Amino acid sequence: MDTLQQKLQKLTQNLWWTWRPEVRAIFRDIDHKVYHEAHRNPVRVLRQVTPAFLDQRASEVDITTRSDRALRQLEEYLNPLTTWGLVHAGTLLSRPVAYFCAEFGIHECLPIYSGGLGILAGDHLKGASNLGVPLVGVGLLYHQGYTTQQLDASFWQHDITEPFEIQDLPLVAALDTTGQPARVHVELPGRIVWAKVWEAKVGRIRLILLDTRDDANSEEDQGLAARLYGGDQRMRIQQELLLGVGGSRALRALGITASVYHLNEGHSAFAILERARHRVQHDGLDPWLAMKESAQATVFTTHTPVDAGHDRFPADLAAEHLRSLADGLRLPLEDVMAFGRVNPNDHGAPFMPTVLALKQSRTANAVSALHGNVSRAMWNCLWPDLKEENVPIGHITNGVHTHTWLSSELNQLFQTHLGTNWLDGIVRPDMWTKIESMDSAELWEIKQVLKARLIRLARDRSNRLHERNGLPIVMPPPLDPDALTIGFARRFVPYKRPDLLFRNLDRIAALINNPQRPVNLLFAGRAHPADGPGKALIQRVGQFTEDPRFRNRVAFVENYNIHVGRNLYQGVDAWLNNPQRPLEACGTSGMKVVANGGLHISVLDGWWAEAYDGENGFAIGNGEIHSNQDIQDERDFEDLLSLLENVIVPMYYERDAQGVPRQWMHRVKRSIRTLAWRFNADRMVMDYVRNCYLPAATASSCQMP
Repeated sequence: MDTLQQKLQKLTQNLWWTWRPEVRAIFRDIDHKVYHEAHRNPVRVLRQVTPAFLDQRASEVDITTRSDRALRQLEEYLNPLTTWGLVHAGTLLSRPVAYFCAEFGIHECLPIYSGGLGILAGDHLKGASNLGVPLVGVGLLYHQGYTTQQLDASFWQHDITEPFEIQDLPLVAALDTTGQPARVHVELPGRIVWAKVWEAKVGRIRLILLDTRDDANSEEDQGLAARLYGGDQRMRIQQELLLGVGGSRALRALGITASVYHLNEGHSAFAILERARHRVQHDGLDPWLAMKESAQATVFTTHTPVDAGHDRFPADLAAEHLRSLADGLRLPLEDVMAFGRVNPNDHGAPFMPTVLALKQSRTANAVSALHGNVSRAMWNCLWPDLKEENVPIGHITNGVHTHTWLSSELNQLFQTHLGTNWLDGIVRPDMWTKIESMDSAELWEIKQVLKARLIRLARDRSNRLHERNGLPIVMPPPLDPDALTIGFARRFVPYKRPDLLFRNLDRIAALINNPQRPVNLLFAGRAHPADGPGKALIQRVGQFTEDPRFRNRVAFVENYNIHVGRNLYQGVDAWLNNPQRPLEACGTSGMKVVANGGLHISVLDGWWAEAYDGENGFAIGNGEIHSNQDIQDERDFEDLLSLLENVIVPMYYERDAQGVPRQWMHRVKRSIRTLAWRFNADRMVMDYVRNCYLPAATASSCQMP
């Protein structure tokens, strides 16, 4: 019989626990202090507590019974009688989808993500797991993580590297077809780079991660994949070759024959060339037929509506790095270079992986309906003979893994009103109609509990920032637990306009300091380590927290990550999103707020352009854009302030005899009822299976043995 330590160890080895709050609570209750110091990582908790202490805590907080129950639930989850995927995606069971992405946001303890792309990839894996869709994630193991954000006394962002140890993560060495730890190699200019292959279990899904800390590599090459999005363009193209080429070879080394390659953004586009190269070398195919077959089995998702956000590698740098692939394909280097050029005949043009992926994929999609329009306009140049509306880029709107982001309190409430297994029917709109019969007072009371928890976190982070920098602690403590609390958290870049609210300081000060109707503004977010303008925006917003007019009403939560995000999404009353339209591809943070009973306040951009119905949240402006951005910024500021002053704040503070804002809660319930069934990961993955994976798998099965 397994010991308690062994049982808990089994629980840590599947990242299923990341979306099971009752399982995370087991490890939190073992030692609350150690749990949070270890970034809420169960593996590290078990390594740091002694057997004697564990036995003591087991008797005090019933660890044994709770872990036995969790293990039974995990076993049932991993071995279901049936799943949606078994019924609807059977073609993929023997030859799964390989899902390539440069980053995966599964949990804060595995810091191989920077922002929305990685969080979306993590939610995609979790959604596929819940549905039983055969899929394997492929990425890189950045052994120095991303960065930890620290703000100095002037609120300037500093990026602190926090390397992690393999033994602190739920990773095992992936075994090749001979039962040995898998290694793969990638040809780079003048040398071969080797990578170890690690594997994580994400529920029913395998996540394969490549690690360049191999003894056969030079010290420089061991650091090739040390950091996400680090280094210069040379390092960037080498990381992308490692992901696309090395990832494809890792699948083969593990005996995984993928029917479909899903490339999540252009960073992994070289997988297309590697797949074709293997067919040429292994099966003797004609190079052009191999490229055609590779394209027919590839699905590409673009996330970037900003032209500058797409990688452009100088022609000489790209040629230097693509020569080996061209030789393996038995194609002239110029022909391979042409795959990544907007104009194939412009020999001096930069090589763009996004262009390679768009040209050489069966289906390409944007991540919201509006983003589809933007993408077709942006890439019409690749199909100059087509009208813009006929450019072959569709859209599948993103969704979020609800169980990851939902508070345990609201999960309990939903179980009571929607049914114990409500998550199994999350995509059914008829189930969500039951929300209307829910007692608004009960939902309101839960929101107050969640908001109080968020404000405790924000105050604690504020105090730590002030103590570290020798600043006086804000007194009285910032943020009123009874005030309307609006959150804003995302990557800080100019087009997202995090400082839009501060265009008129006197007016916003009067709004948030109204003694009868106060408003809390809670900010969080990061800038890329090399993004000076983004860091300047953080500094500007952060310094408002020291301004006497704002210091008790405005707070900045340092080190935005999955943990901070989860608390924000659960605790805010409303979520603010005010990008320059149409530069927000989707923007999934607001979706996470919806299921947690918060209302979305947004420009009609990204997902909100197809979600807002007039009563399920609030819209800034009418979707029309002025040609002068300064004028548009002023218009959006005026619309937002007018909305806050005349609609949102009065609605929140209009209470009945029980102290419940009935009109506000009516809108909250409408938001949940109309949005939660649509904007979730299950619906998103189902759309990919039906519209992309099955057609591509059928084509590949006809052409590829």
